[in-house]
Amino acid sequence: MCQGSHNTQDHWDYMATLPQDPVDMLDDLIRMGMYKDSALKMADAVSSAEVRKALFLKMASHGDPKRERLIRDLASVAGGLDNAFAAAFGAKAGEFFGDARRTSAVTRREFIRNVAIGAALVSLANCAPNPGDDAADTDPAAGDAATGDLEKTDIQVGFIPITCATPIIMSEPLGFYKKYGLNAKVVKMPSWGAVRDSAIAGELDAYHMLAPMPIAMTLGLGSAPFSTKLASIENINGQAITIAERHRGNVNGPADFKDFVIGVPFPYSMHNLLLRYYLATGGLDPDTDVKIRPVPPPDSIAQLVAGDIDAYLMPDPFNQRAVYEGAGFIHKLTKEIWPGHPCCAFAAGQSWIDENPNTFRALNKAIIEAASYAQDMNNRKEIAAAISDRAFLNQPTEVVEAVLTGKFDDGNGNTLDIPDRIGFDPYPWQSFANWISSQLVRWDLQGDGKVAEAITKETYDEVGNQIFLTDLARELAEELGQEPPAEVYRTETLAFDTFDPSDPEAYVKAQIEKFGV
Repeated sequence: MCQGSHNTQDHWDYMATLPQDPVDMLDDLIRMGMYKDSALKMADAVSSAEVRKALFLKMASHGDPKRERLIRDLASVAGGLDNAFAAAFGAKAGEFFGDARRTSAVTRREFIRNVAIGAALVSLANCAPNPGDDAADTDPAAGDAATGDLEKTDIQVGFIPITCATPIIMSEPLGFYKKYGLNAKVVKMPSWGAVRDSAIAGELDAYHMLAPMPIAMTLGLGSAPFSTKLASIENINGQAITIAERHRGNVNGPADFKDFVIGVPFPYSMHNLLLRYYLATGGLDPDTDVKIRPVPPPDSIAQLVAGDIDAYLMPDPFNQRAVYEGAGFIHKLTKEIWPGHPCCAFAAGQSWIDENPNTFRALNKAIIEAASYAQDMNNRKEIAAAISDRAFLNQPTEVVEAVLTGKFDDGNGNTLDIPDRIGFDPYPWQSFANWISSQLVRWDLQGDGKVAEAITKETYDEVGNQIFLTDLARELAEELGQEPPAEVYRTETLAFDTFDPSDPEAYVKAQIEKFGV
């Protein structure tokens, strides 16, 4: 390791007396008091996300396959990067340090091993390869330098025909997939249940999913457990509560929805969670005072007109289409309930990601770049024309344009100009994951207590870090010249309360105490 810079006989005599196992070496140093308690406590203050960011940015620029294999092997020994970093530096370090003070030799040894690996990984990240080292081919003609050689180029991405999927859909006709060497086709799916089942069956490569779905699927809520990763957010805002024309003049607030049958696209959706949040503020119990039922978005208007449902909280363009058809009126945009809330996401199964890491990276990067393009209001009309086609949304262009530009009639005689009616910020905040998890715990959608068993006070962050690939999304955005946040958590301000992601359990208790449900 020191490459011969210390080659005296005294050096070698001294080295011969030292433990050969690095774990034993660290164990000796700890016993000798070389690691003070203050130093161990300081590790709690170091952000594991920042350490991972520094590591991956440096490794991406090095591009040496041998170094990558070494890092993968080290991480595997530690049980994953999170274990190595958390033990050495991260926010979970306190748990590992607590283990180190126990009497179990196995636990202590595991802790020391992970500290050593975490430190080794950071050291590797800070050691640039020598000019003479073999380097990976970074010739643009060989593929995207930041994604590597693609394992496969013929890709199929499932989507639901809604404006939330804009970055995923537009990347085909506007060439974002092609830019990254992908021959990607988007495949229209009939319902969110079909998306979930197709993902579990491995029928397509990646998917447009509702933001809560990867959490629910990974934890086995509503299906067999299936490890799914949320790679980037597709849209923020972009939903609304629409009420049937027959109820015009009778609904002014959440309490007026009593005895309604209300459609949502899927149980494990932001739509269901936001609707429940809103109804509860009016004193309604969403499980007894109304009936909430899953309705595939393309069927929502027909059910509204037929009287099967009284209202729905749906993605666009079906809110705007209801106004267009004279079937209903927009009661409230969801941005009024939670400005900047997540809705849909780009996701893939862990097994597929493991088999196609470079392809996954290229696919995610194309979608993040498309989201940035869609965020620019100057591009919205072009995008509306591209995704309104029969193969995609199959909607009148003026309806899609009204949603994307925020210039629309609400069905109440108002012509509105709300540019952020829908937004396309791909950054997957960990605070989004914690809020979603808190509401899954609050509402116990399966009624069996399984959610509360899976998500405890101690595991909120663990669930989010495992499923939301925030660090990767930041890395790819930076490679694109964007300026994503350095933080992973933020305080979320909703219409009726404020969510502190550091204490989701207290938030749920406060909600129940305030609203009774």
